[in-house]
Amino acid sequence: MNKQIIIINGTGGSGKDTFVEYCSKYGKVMNFSSVDKVKEVAKLIGWNGQKTEKDRKFLSDLKKLTTDYNDMAFNSIRVAVTQFENSDDEILFIHIREPEEIKRAVNAFGAKALLVKRTGLANIETNYSDANVDNYPYDYIIENTTLQKLDNAALNFVYEIKNSNSKEFIKNLKGN
Repeated sequence: MNKQIIIINGTGGSGKDTFVEYCSKYGKVMNFSSVDKVKEVAKLIGWNGQKTEKDRKFLSDLKKLTTDYNDMAFNSIRVAVTQFENSDDEILFIHIREPEEIKRAVNAFGAKALLVKRTGLANIETNYSDANVDNYPYDYIIENTTLQKLDNAALNFVYEIKNSNSKEFIKNLKGN
């Protein structure tokens, strides 16, 4: 099996972390978020770890500032990809919200992009990062309707990645 890098996205509460957790039951998974370093900086300047609308906007704005200043988030992704390449993990999930950053990572690392959608969950529109979740042509879309179906989707997703001989996978994997 070739190692696969997956850029994962979805609005807050869609089930991204749960999906990655379920995938780790079926394969060797590394999980990384492009906003981790931003959160470290935010904590140094007083962020308390909450995810209110105000907090989400603050983190989005801070990520933009650090990207413009020294490309901090993308540089941290490069480090994670190197660690992944030197590990025995099979799938690296990288959480990225912004469409232009997703495209950049897809191009730089040969990644595929996955969107997790949760039935009945509205997108967050109060900041740039969250408001643009749907503005990318994802390679995969996972519909999160129940935990059991999400677990089934994770099993199918990992199976397809592990057992596919080509880079062209199913466009819409659903846990039906």
